[in-house]
Amino acid sequence: MIAGVIATKANLLRNKKTLVLAREGYSLLDEKRAILINELGSVAQATDHLQREAFTVLEEAYGNLEKAVVAVGKRGLESLSFSVDIKNELSISQRRQLGVSVPVIKSQTKDNPPYFSGGRVSFYVDETIVKFRGVLELLSGLAGRKIELLRLAKELQRTMRKVNALEKIYIPYYRDVVKTISDRLDEESREAFLMLKLIKEKLNVE
Repeated sequence: MIAGVIATKANLLRNKKTLVLAREGYSLLDEKRAILINELGSVAQATDHLQREAFTVLEEAYGNLEKAVVAVGKRGLESLSFSVDIKNELSISQRRQLGVSVPVIKSQTKDNPPYFSGGRVSFYVDETIVKFRGVLELLSGLAGRKIELLRLAKELQRTMRKVNALEKIYIPYYRDVVKTISDRLDEESREAFLMLKLIKEKLNVE
């Protein structure tokens, strides 16, 4: 029983409508929560796979770099680096996923080979360039995935707060309000019926 509630039919209809909307909202948000949990798991798995792959390629790239240094020396490698014409550009766009804006980050490399003359050039130099290009592409994709993961996690937290608020606070409150008004209206209806019956009996006696 809730005190301070005005027991009128208009108030009853209004609170019934609010209760229906709250239950519908809860149903939709609960469904969204389940979808977000599944999507979050998929994105987390893809992010972990991409991160492992990036670490592997990065390790291979630095391994090739060390071999290139041994083959041509630090100064030779530095000299060769000035003749490498490579430009890397990042393109960032947005897409909507479950009501969340997530970035799509792509790495685009533009180069103009051959980079240098064949003298004192090691195979490992070419391999190092190829590996680090791959690292840039993987890291850009990984960055997008990690941001997506964080934003989906935040959206899941917000959705869960709304679901819990509807389930624990709003729906029980409006359910109690509707019951309180209904009980009071029924009681008033019975009292009015008894009053009319008494008046009718009194009129019949007279």
